[in-house]
Amino acid sequence: VVDFLHKNREAAKRLEQRIINNEKLRKDLNAVKKEAKENARKIAFKNPNLRDCKYHFGDRKRGDESTVFITEGQSAAGSIVSSRDPNTQAIFVMTGKPQNAYGRGKAEVYKNELLYNLMMALGVEEGIDGLRYNRVVLATDADVDGFHIRNLLLTFFLTYFEDLVVAGHVYILETPLFRVRNKRDTIYCYSEKERDAGLKKVKGAEVTRFKGLGEISPKEFSQFIGEDIKLVKVAIDKMSEVPQTLEFYMGKNTPERREYIMENML
Repeated sequence: VVDFLHKNREAAKRLEQRIINNEKLRKDLNAVKKEAKENARKIAFKNPNLRDCKYHFGDRKRGDESTVFITEGQSAAGSIVSSRDPNTQAIFVMTGKPQNAYGRGKAEVYKNELLYNLMMALGVEEGIDGLRYNRVVLATDADVDGFHIRNLLLTFFLTYFEDLVVAGHVYILETPLFRVRNKRDTIYCYSEKERDAGLKKVKGAEVTRFKGLGEISPKEFSQFIGEDIKLVKVAIDKMSEVPQTLEFYMGKNTPERREYIMENML
């Protein structure tokens, strides 16, 4: 065959062109198949906890803007749903606190409906290559229950999907604790120090303490998840210290932990 091709240049060129065309056809076909599978996956994807967005991580158009807010309770979710950008902002609504994942095997995710739905909503069952959102934002109330839910979610990610945290995809949403306003001016405050400064600046002001995300109206909430959104990226300095940290905070209720809570959190 080789000898024939050497002696018949025209036949060799035709064969070469056919190989090139077949390779191009194969690549085009694979691209079409991939797009078809992706479209079918989007159509078939249903999750009772998820209010999805239009664009996702990896999409050419606005994929990097894709964000999912993980929140607890219908009232908090209602404020976000009504004020979000449906093109790039999704909401995963938890009904109740997630299970403490510390010390549990991966099989527990498949036994727990909430954790399973969260895993599937994020698209990380096989790893973060399938991640559907660039930013995974923990949106919990700024109270004891909210902090506990936040810790449970962080434990879930660090136990089963630590690459999600290491790659810098997990964030915490900061929302104001106080609103200081009079008939003319309004200041949103994220600490008691900011509140006190606001009271000095706004004369004759009334102060509202936001006990939960659900107490913030959708109109107001749009300011806090728009261009001026305040996010804190979850960063891990040393992954080697994570197991010890999780054991202290999320493991057995030891006397040392009870003492720490009494001194620092109550």
